[in-house]
Formats: sequence, structure tokens, C-alpha cells
Amino acid sequence: MTQGTDRDARGAARRGAVLASLILDASVLVDAERQGTKLAQIVADDDDVAIAAITVAELLVGVELANGKRRVARQKLVDAIIDTLPIEDYDLNVARRHGELLAHARLAGQPRGAHELVIAATAVARRRIVVTADARGFDGLPGVTYRAIR
Repeated sequence: MTQGTDRDARGAARRGAVLASLILDASVLVDAERQGTKLAQIVADDDDVAIAAITVAELLVGVELANGKRRVARQKLVDAIIDTLPIEDYDLNVARRHGELLAHARLAGQPRGAHELVIAATAVARRRIVVTADARGFDGLPGVTYRAIR
């Protein structure tokens, strides 16, 4: 899905079409922190936005690895994200999609990051579009729709 198409979809959403259900990859949130980008620049106000439980773990690793003021700032950011966005659990439906995607990646000889596959499985199970700064982790996975932000 291209950014132009996304803009068209957001415009359609405001005119009464179905709103976009999105799931944010950690790469989007990390880029937002590093570049000072507001999430409102990435997603529309009307979009239904969530994150996968594994994304919380990825963000918390960033907190644990940071020191001093950077650690405090990251913790505040992670707390704000957790308090603001719904978190999609890893349940049986996600586990089934995860198994399918993992098998597909192995059979295709295209290994993927473990966390990307969990996010992709969550997106498929919840009928969400992945928003990512790293499209390679999601490209070519069956049933996965993604929006690359760079």
C-alpha cells in the first residue's frame, strides 16, 4: 500500500468510508522518538490504532538499555504509549497465524525477524494494517497488509 493510497483512504474515511485499523511496528515508534515526529503525522485522527504485545517488550528493551536522562525520557514515552494505545494480546488466533507465517517464511527461504512475524500475525488475526519503517520484515507475507512510512 503506498502513501498516496493511504492519504486517499484517510480522505475516504472522513467522507464516511470504513476507517483504517492499524497496528504500529516498534520501528515507527522508535523513529518518532528519534526524529521528534508526532504520531499524528503518521496516522489520521480517525484511524483505529493499536500495538502488539511484543511491541511493548521491544520498547521496554529500549528503556532498559538507555542511561540517565535518555532512560527517563524513554520510560515516559513508553508509559504514554501503553496508556494511550490498545495492546493486542498474543492469543490462540494470533498463534495460529504466527505458525502459518513462520512456515511460509521458512518454506520460501526468506527468514524474518521473530518479532516482525508476531506483529504480522497479530495484524492478520485482528484484520489490521501494519505501519512500519521497515517494510522488508512484512513484504511478501500472505494476508499481511502494510504501510511503509519511509
